[in-house]
Amino acid sequence: MTTASSEDSTVPRLSVILCDDNAILLEALREVVEAQPDLEVLGTASDAEEACHLVRQHKPNLVVLDVRFPGGGHLVAQQIGRDSPATRMLAFSAYDDGTSMEEMRRAGVSEYVVKGVTNAEFLAALRRLGRRP
Repeated sequence: MTTASSEDSTVPRLSVILCDDNAILLEALREVVEAQPDLEVLGTASDAEEACHLVRQHKPNLVVLDVRFPGGGHLVAQQIGRDSPATRMLAFSAYDDGTSMEEMRRAGVSEYVVKGVTNAEFLAALRRLGRRP
């Protein structure tokens, strides 16, 4: 007999690295993502060097990246794109201006979410990004 929980374990989990210089927000994001059976946090980073190291080491499915990240969000996104071309990026920002959005899009970010969205909206964006062909 197959149970729902054993069926869930056959679904491949999406690996995630979270990048933000706000330690409280970073921990909150970690808790939200780790509570999901289909998502796995491989690490967190608070600066560009740490973020790029984690991406090179783990080659995650997804990276959540603060737009105003130390080292420059768009520059970090470009480096991640070079180091791990299959990794998809989601910008997570307090800024919703067109300039920031376009700069991140040009750097290789596929999704852009403004801080303050609900956890459900944030998780939906991650899953949408992770399930793209």
